[in-house]
Amino acid sequence: MTYSVKLEAFEGPLDLLLHLINRLEIDIYDIPMAELTSQYIEHLHAMRVLELDELSEYLVLAATLLEIKSKMLLPIHEEEALDEAGTFDLEEDPRDELVARLIEYKKYKEAANSLKESADDRAVHFTKLPEDLSGYGEVAVVESDEKLNVFDLISAFQKMLERKKLRAPLSASIMKSERSVSEKMDSIMTLLERLGGSCDFEALFDDGDIEDLVVTFLSLLELMKRMDIVVKQEGNFARMMIQVGTEDDNGNIE
Repeated sequence: MTYSVKLEAFEGPLDLLLHLINRLEIDIYDIPMAELTSQYIEHLHAMRVLELDELSEYLVLAATLLEIKSKMLLPIHEEEALDEAGTFDLEEDPRDELVARLIEYKKYKEAANSLKESADDRAVHFTKLPEDLSGYGEVAVVESDEKLNVFDLISAFQKMLERKKLRAPLSASIMKSERSVSEKMDSIMTLLERLGGSCDFEALFDDGDIEDLVVTFLSLLELMKRMDIVVKQEGNFARMMIQVGTEDDNGNIE
């Protein structure tokens, strides 16, 4: 089973790298390659289990990270660093090219987000002659809690798999079976309605073998893409909650 994940706000290996840098609060101009490479490869392991398409792009960047990490481990001898004039000529930082790519990508990403926000803002306005609106009173705008993204969900899925392996090996069978993502999506929505509109993320993975877990996770991704559900977390280490997506007065999903 293969499933292509492509969301407008989260797409590609550089986006995953930026997400990790922001989450780990890393200085983009002084990247600790050992820690960042380790975190990046851990995410790839979870994505490999899901058999996501276009994984090769992520593997290419993983190889680049490992190359940079290995170059930084090589010692620099003072004799080799002297140029013809007898002054030190240190080699350029092997991270420079990666940092330049990340900064350039970040600029385009921020510009794209700014244009999208402008388009969304303009979509809820229309032009008309000014008039006195004092009779309507003040309008209070309440911002909804920040929603989690697909990389946060993959990280939670990876940790859940590791905990299951510690408790007991995942069951496996040789018999052929068909598992439908669409049927699982209906099952998840029915469960959410029965539980009042929300449930714990890990409660959806209590039973089943590895294929059942993967189908459940892919179903969650598709429901997120359709904005039928949202994933929220009250704090950094709080449990993730799956909630039915509802529209506010402006038509936004919360």
